[in-house]
Amino acid sequence: MSDNRQTPIRLDDTDRKILSLLQEDATLSLDDIAARVGASKTPVWNRIRKLREAGVIRGQVALLDPDALGLDACFFVLIRTSEHDPEWARRFLAAVRARPEVIEAHRLAGDIDYILKVRVRNARAYDRFYQALISEVKIHNVTALLSMEELKATTALPLD
Repeated sequence: MSDNRQTPIRLDDTDRKILSLLQEDATLSLDDIAARVGASKTPVWNRIRKLREAGVIRGQVALLDPDALGLDACFFVLIRTSEHDPEWARRFLAAVRARPEVIEAHRLAGDIDYILKVRVRNARAYDRFYQALISEVKIHNVTALLSMEELKATTALPLD
């Protein structure tokens, strides 16, 4: 997998306020943001532009409600592999990226090699996902954990 770490940029209090507002509601107008941070429009626009150019703001998206879309089942899939060569990793990454059900994927330290967060309609849909995944790439062990209740979910990063 790739290493996309970069040096964090320095943020002042105004940058943090702007980012907090955008994390809460990216549809706010420039006028609203400027008024809430106590600055005029042009300096706020310049800050937002610089934050985009620096890669701090990666994009703006609409957050959809999975339940409203019938994606009622959230599984955390723990994967152990006995394969650790670059070709296997490439195939695994391609398989994970090609599956829209996978909304997060992480390579881990410890006993579990990877964890996937998978959103599907139900257990039957999860089984179809599972069968497709293991047909594409050899996996030593898979454990699926069904989330019974989401206690917290946010896209907002801590800015302190």
